[in-house]
Amino acid sequence: MDGEPPPAIDISRLHYSYGDGREALRGVTLRIEAGASVGLVGPNGAGKSTLMLHLNGVLRGKGTVSVFGLAMADGNLRAIRGQVGLVFQDPHDQLFSPTVFDDVAFGPLNMGLPEEQVRSRVLTALETVGMAGMETRAPHHLSIGEMKRVALACVLSMEPRLLVLDEPTSNLDPQGRAEFVRLLRSLPVTKIVASHDLEVVAALCERTVVLDGGRIVADGLTTKVLRDRVLLAEHGLLGDLDQPQ
Repeated sequence: MDGEPPPAIDISRLHYSYGDGREALRGVTLRIEAGASVGLVGPNGAGKSTLMLHLNGVLRGKGTVSVFGLAMADGNLRAIRGQVGLVFQDPHDQLFSPTVFDDVAFGPLNMGLPEEQVRSRVLTALETVGMAGMETRAPHHLSIGEMKRVALACVLSMEPRLLVLDEPTSNLDPQGRAEFVRLLRSLPVTKIVASHDLEVVAALCERTVVLDGGRIVADGLTTKVLRDRVLLAEHGLLGDLDQPQ
């Protein structure tokens, strides 16, 4: 209907093959409304990372992708990347500056924002993730949980409308995992959470998409999808001890 806001993500018949000929995505069609929290699950090699990298134009396949109504095209890449925040599984992949402040300021500086606005965004982002006062610390001296929070702050400083999180709780102890889940739940943005940790998906996402072999094989309410043990077993999402008899 006219006047309705566009979805956060609208993908139609997306195909992608790597240079060696491996077909990673095979006709993916997916629509995610603004404000939703969606889990993306599947075995290793299912195509989850490939799909996520299409959401900010790092990879470009055949088919159509739009983000908040903007078609994935060269002229829209800068605007799209300002709205999509990708948080990698390993924070070492995102933190490379001498200090926490410098890392979190990197994105806003590249946006051409004035110094005072950059500083404000950095301090706000660090406050949001519980890392206020850590501006002068060296990122490589932080714990893995602290590094994950700083990596998240790096993305939040860009004020994205969509967060794409790859295994956000990997390598965290139970307390750190619970705290990080609470932090993510508090963020009022659209979220796509790729994870093998089905408890985290259940805690964060009302909808879950199962990807396997580059295709969407299930899509529905998280409570329903995660109760389907036959489905989960068929697509490598249950451990050996949890397999249905």
